[in-house]
Amino acid sequence: MTPRPLLLGILTLSLLATPAHAAEIDGAWRVTVSRPDRTVSGVASLRLLKGNAVMGWVGPSADDPIPVDGSFDGSVLTLHTHPQPGRRVAFADCKVTIAGDKMTGAIDGGAGAIEFVRDSAEKH
Repeated sequence: MTPRPLLLGILTLSLLATPAHAAEIDGAWRVTVSRPDRTVSGVASLRLLKGNAVMGWVGPSADDPIPVDGSFDGSVLTLHTHPQPGRRVAFADCKVTIAGDKMTGAIDGGAGAIEFVRDSAEKH
């Protein structure tokens, strides 16, 4: 195969792969944050934007959201919370690995664990 057809083939495959990644991240999630002293449950809504940027929110409920942003790299999602002044959050940063309808990983540099489970009942 000459370089030009090979490049075209790679580009085509990468374009086809992008929607699959969005489907893995986009949508509603049930969230559980576990620290040595407590466990907190909540919800999240995430969306993969152009490129590898991710935006959305997490919180105790959809009526009490805290903005998040982050990035997606392969099967790893990194998120950062942005609470309003005076608000407390269950985590500042997390890094999770995506596996189907579940994402698991660590919060705040290993201070605890986090799990996202797709909420198929929520409509977006």
